[in-house]
Amino acid sequence: MKVSRLLLVVGCLLSAAPAQWLETTIQLPDSSFPVALCYNSQNDKVYCANWGSASVTIIDGATNSIIAIVSVGDLPLALCYNPHDNKVYSANSRSDDVTVIDGATNQVIATTATGDYPQILCYNPQDNRVYCGNRNSDDVTVIDGTTNQVITTVHAGINPWAFCYNPQDDKVYCLNHESDDVTVIDGASNQVITTVHAINHPYALCYDSQDNKVYCTNYFDKNVTVIDGAANRVIGTVAVGRGAWGLCYNPQNNRVYVAKGDAGALAVIDAAADSVVALVVVGNEPYAVCYNAVNNRVYCGNCDGMSVTVIEGALDSVLATIGVGEGPTALVHNPAENRVYVANYAGSSISVIRDSIYTGTEECLSPAADRPPLTASIVRGVLRLLQAPSIKPQASSCLFDISGRKVLDLHAGANDVSRLAPGVYFVRLADGEERRAVKVVIQR
Repeated sequence: MKVSRLLLVVGCLLSAAPAQWLETTIQLPDSSFPVALCYNSQNDKVYCANWGSASVTIIDGATNSIIAIVSVGDLPLALCYNPHDNKVYSANSRSDDVTVIDGATNQVIATTATGDYPQILCYNPQDNRVYCGNRNSDDVTVIDGTTNQVITTVHAGINPWAFCYNPQDDKVYCLNHESDDVTVIDGASNQVITTVHAINHPYALCYDSQDNKVYCTNYFDKNVTVIDGAANRVIGTVAVGRGAWGLCYNPQNNRVYVAKGDAGALAVIDAAADSVVALVVVGNEPYAVCYNAVNNRVYCGNCDGMSVTVIEGALDSVLATIGVGEGPTALVHNPAENRVYVANYAGSSISVIRDSIYTGTEECLSPAADRPPLTASIVRGVLRLLQAPSIKPQASSCLFDISGRKVLDLHAGANDVSRLAPGVYFVRLADGEERRAVKVVIQR
């Protein structure tokens, strides 16, 4: 096999051959009603918030075994991860607080009071803050990631429903479900910059890192609102049809995926042109979507169909439809193991989908004349790429975080990664012939 790409001195490359399958199902106690998931990139753990049992289940990402079940507040609805301090946050809607869990020890280290009925969470890595949207008090509680103390409370619209973060301008966007608007919060000052209107029954948000835009689904308006990340104003709408629910962004192909619950399909938006370029038929009532940066795939949980549809990001084609438990409502990707975890709300279970870009086991490249030996995948401060003699001029490489967001363009030689938060990242090595992904663990 001809090797014509950048070679990384930190990790194993994966050979390309698509395959997805249901690896296992993790059964939770009856009436657990799992509603939210998040991933701990430092300890390779998956967290599941159980609405019905006031608990968070912690799963070993390598073995899929349950490590611990942590008691939290009443009716947990959302989770998020803080890689800077290795903490997991659970928003507990009935007890009006956020439980803080130590990512290393699995112990509760703090309980922080919030507003009335906290239901959404978002992490700001630049300022190390956690944002908690409170439905009944129409505000956002801002929590210090280091001290676990409330910094301030920011007034928002009616029923804060969804968040997303803009790292380029250090802004937090809060979608307000019942006031039909989006509150834009300055991440540094915690002040409201503006409120963006011209939205009808908004449901979900996602951020386009390439064009610095925010996309907002509007269930009744049959479209997606596009917000300029720099100017904080609506710059267009994209017609997608009724029933627009979940969103996710594909940074490699610069596309936005919209789950159309009423149509059993995903609308694919070209983010550069803000136009629909494909309509991918999936299962019944598609709701939750997530992106896999390792091999450029999109996963769509079909609530009524008890299935997950796997879509090839480059071709917008269905690769597989995998049966899962009843009511898949949340998904998260584990890049360290290349697995997708699915929270089945009605079935009180977690389905684990293994998605591989290799056949058999991972394959490390052996030393040869045009490629140096590969060593450990631990990086501190500097990530080095070596250029193979056979590399093509158009070859390129990028660093992605676990959410699939591109965080750095890479070049042959030394790349400064000292400003990035510790955790798992992926280098995408690409040229005109083939694409490869390499896992990197960045440490202080």
